[in-house]
Amino acid sequence: MAGSHSLFAFPAEVRKIIYTTNSSEALNSEFRRAVRARGHFPDEEAATKLLYLILNRSEKEWKMPPREWTLAKPQFAVLFGECFMKALVA
Repeated sequence: MAGSHSLFAFPAEVRKIIYTTNSSEALNSEFRRAVRARGHFPDEEAATKLLYLILNRSEKEWKMPPREWTLAKPQFAVLFGECFMKALVA
């Protein structure tokens, strides 16, 4: 996935949580706000880490997680590995 900028580089479960209307609009808004505030990134990994942190923080604020999250969570664990699992416990 490194170096890829395409939504289709992600598994179907991850794409679905990204483009699901209401919850993703709120999450995308948080992503855009964080990226705009940061301005630029030294590399793609730095941008990915910021988005990961935003996703982690957002999940903790959800009163009712989107049902797609149940399917996407294992895929995010594969993509982000151990740091994703540590964040779930924190």
